[in-house]
Amino acid sequence: MERWANKTAVVTGASAGIGAAICLGLANAGLSVVGLARRPELIDKLKEDVTGTGRIQSKKCDVSEIDEIRLSFEWIEDNFGGVDVLVNNAGVLFFPGTVTDGDSKLSDKDILTTIDVNIKAVVVCTRYAVASMKKRNFNGHIININSITGHYIPFRSGFNIYPSTKHAVSAFTSSLLNELADCKSKIKVTSLSPGLVDTNMVQNLSKAEEVPILQPSDIADAVLYLLSTPPHVNITELTVMSVAEKKL
Repeated sequence: MERWANKTAVVTGASAGIGAAICLGLANAGLSVVGLARRPELIDKLKEDVTGTGRIQSKKCDVSEIDEIRLSFEWIEDNFGGVDVLVNNAGVLFFPGTVTDGDSKLSDKDILTTIDVNIKAVVVCTRYAVASMKKRNFNGHIININSITGHYIPFRSGFNIYPSTKHAVSAFTSSLLNELADCKSKIKVTSLSPGLVDTNMVQNLSKAEEVPILQPSDIADAVLYLLSTPPHVNITELTVMSVAEKKL
């Protein structure tokens, strides 16, 4: 992890759950972390828990809005010099809800928000991060927090378009790897696919299904493991599930 000391990591969806755990893990490992979220005050509270040599800085940003993403990355360039690590963590799941049920709890706005946050933001944030890395000739690392539903469709209903957006993340990660290989870039890209994690987004689901569940810190540990690999090693896909967890 020495080569990441004092480097800048950007984490989306950083105010709670997995994003907050990743911010703490990276800061404790010596990185300067910029957390993007709609509730920056929650990110600021994380500073009290940093025990390592790094730091956490909040930046208010709604990643469903392209203009806010652009302004945030420009701010990062001006204040931190650029992006060395990007963790595309922000994600939403409106559960339960179905696309075909007219009386469903799932609204048109919910559908569009899921698309905007889960895939559009991943693509746009990645474009700005790669541009920053290339401009400085730095071989950084992009980690897309995917999901096991990005690799199969759950048998039960209620996930609506969430698996579709996560399948798109899988496809985008593969396409991005091909693009970077074409230009001989050594920027790393990883799709990190957790099973159920103890966050507000899936607590109702985990209780209903009575399945084992991961902790946000488990995913933060996986991110640190990915960053600890040698420069010539790229783990393109990593799946993390709790013991005895099975497909829904």
